[in-house]
Amino acid sequence: MLEAFFRYEFLQNAFYSGLLIGLLAPLLGVFLVVRRLALIADALSHITLSGIAASLLLAKHVVFFQGLNPLYLGLVFSVGGSILIEQLRSAYKFYKEIAIPIILSGGIGLGVVFISMADGFNNDLFNYLFGSVIAVSRSDLWTICIITVVVLVVLILFYKELFFLSFDEEQAKVSGINRKLVNFIFIVMVALVIAASMRIVGILLVSALMTLPVAAAMRLAKGFKQMFLYSIFFGEIAVVTGLISSFYLDLAPGGMIVMISVLILLIVIAVEYGLSIVRGIAAKKTS
Repeated sequence: MLEAFFRYEFLQNAFYSGLLIGLLAPLLGVFLVVRRLALIADALSHITLSGIAASLLLAKHVVFFQGLNPLYLGLVFSVGGSILIEQLRSAYKFYKEIAIPIILSGGIGLGVVFISMADGFNNDLFNYLFGSVIAVSRSDLWTICIITVVVLVVLILFYKELFFLSFDEEQAKVSGINRKLVNFIFIVMVALVIAASMRIVGILLVSALMTLPVAAAMRLAKGFKQMFLYSIFFGEIAVVTGLISSFYLDLAPGGMIVMISVLILLIVIAVEYGLSIVRGIAAKKTS
């Protein structure tokens, strides 16, 4: 079944990119979920859509953008959106969560304007929205590889700070951690991963890959490090299975990846519920 994925270059690009995204998205998703910032992924994915739509629009009128991968302008918009979120969170100290719907709404509005100026949807934009197995190019793969290295290095260097901020932000500040700098670096990493994930998962579905595997992992993990391991494990299963099934069934990979993630979550909850019933019955028998 995997033979075709190792025979054709475009399938190799999708498969290897998917493996990297299956690692990065749940990895950062753990921090997002623990810090109750999961909706940031939605906000940044929509502002990334604006960047993609802007690139496709400019490609119709400017020669330079005709040969430019839309992923690059998407990255610029995503990072810019992450910086704006941090600025708004600082401006609204007592209502920090309002920064997320502001950027989300602005991203949707700007994206719709660019799409309408480009005379509606085209096939390229549809692939970015819902993902595509055949749309991942070799340059996309190399871009994702670079982002993976950068994110992993930053996580290793700032793991203790991110861990501290995830559970007690005020105490972390008192301890001398530069909260603004660490938050800025973290949200830029999230923006990069979201922009990198859109070819495989799709802009409108990428936030699910950052939260659903983590939600399943939280039901099983006994500690923070275990949550990372389970999240990555579930994320990789969802991505690999989703890519293979979408290719052979001719379906959008983003939708398949998300549905498999939902299925994994439901299975974990069902198994956990079943085990709790068994334990309850066993406890009654021994009492």
